[in-house]
Amino acid sequence: MVFTWPNFSPVLFSIGPFGVHYYALAYISGLLLGWWLARRLVALAPVAANAAQVDDFLTWAVLGVLLGGRIGYVLFYQLHQETLGQLLAHPIDIIAVWHGGMSSHGGFIGVAIAIAWFSLKHGLNMLRFADRIAVCVPIGLFLGRCANFINGELWGRVAESNWFPVLVVYPQSGTLAPRYPSELIEAATEGLILFLIMIFSVRCTALRNREGALTGIFLVFYAIARIVSECFREPDAFLGFLPFGTTMGQVLSIPVLLAGIGVFAYAMRKRAA
Repeated sequence: MVFTWPNFSPVLFSIGPFGVHYYALAYISGLLLGWWLARRLVALAPVAANAAQVDDFLTWAVLGVLLGGRIGYVLFYQLHQETLGQLLAHPIDIIAVWHGGMSSHGGFIGVAIAIAWFSLKHGLNMLRFADRIAVCVPIGLFLGRCANFINGELWGRVAESNWFPVLVVYPQSGTLAPRYPSELIEAATEGLILFLIMIFSVRCTALRNREGALTGIFLVFYAIARIVSECFREPDAFLGFLPFGTTMGQVLSIPVLLAGIGVFAYAMRKRAA
């Protein structure tokens, strides 16, 4: 099947000068659904936190996602377009989330810092709390990638053959050649499949008792999903391909993969809770 991108409007609805964008709705929905699920997961034995603490953490998560995602984009992507001096001359642009440009890897770092800081402040077991939050993250990843598709951005590479079941023509890409729907591929791998893996994992008492095991599983399978899905995605025009035909998303996923392996190995070697 080959179809043309439907030219979606990025705005769901507007009231006067104010509009509700699908991308913002994806962030809000992901955070709220993650909050709802986290309230239930933290109560599973061994208890990681209470519902009130999850409520409090929601604000921290919002700041971690937005600031981490934006600053990560500036550091990992925008520095290749502008010099550090240009950015420092207009520092507000570094956190200008309304200008667009967010990094998933930066968002992970932001949320990790928020979890560590919040756990220390409230006397929580950091890895145990992180394990329950990790289960919720694929929800936001799924909705974010769906919003990318609606916005008609981050499209896939030109398909060299018709082996893939669904291809999309993106007129805004400058060519009418069919491309892989990389946004939907990422929504399936980083979102749906990873969410199912995490849900099955958190149901396992033995894994919940190993502090950090679920966090390690999330990091490993996210990195694998991102590295594979990047094979279908067109690199950013201002970056292009990196050495050995890699992309920035793949390069950034390598330390995530190594960190996940390390955290999971630590969890397996440590005595169960």
